[in-house]
Amino acid sequence: MAVTDEDIAFIYDLFGPLGALSHRKMMGGLSIYSEGQIFAILSADGRVYLKAAGAFADALAAEDFEKFEVENGRGMNYWTLPEAALDDPDLASDWARRALDAL
Repeated sequence: MAVTDEDIAFIYDLFGPLGALSHRKMMGGLSIYSEGQIFAILSADGRVYLKAAGAFADALAAEDFEKFEVENGRGMNYWTLPEAALDDPDLASDWARRALDAL
């Protein structure tokens, strides 16, 4: 599945409270940036993942958030955005700020 204009509009609406966003299409998905810092991706299958490091990544792992896996089974430092945040731009942006603070 390729990222559509509707997918991009959804991401901008979802993370709109963050302010200025940018994006780049990559490998069938989308990289999402705030002030030049990547903080999330939209996978080719339409799932939103947050970039995580340090204690924030540990907290997401402890909560059983799903880690982004590439085809060879290797994980990356991206974890699913909580389901409740997918319909709540304020909550989604709060999670995104936590991700950005951890980076």
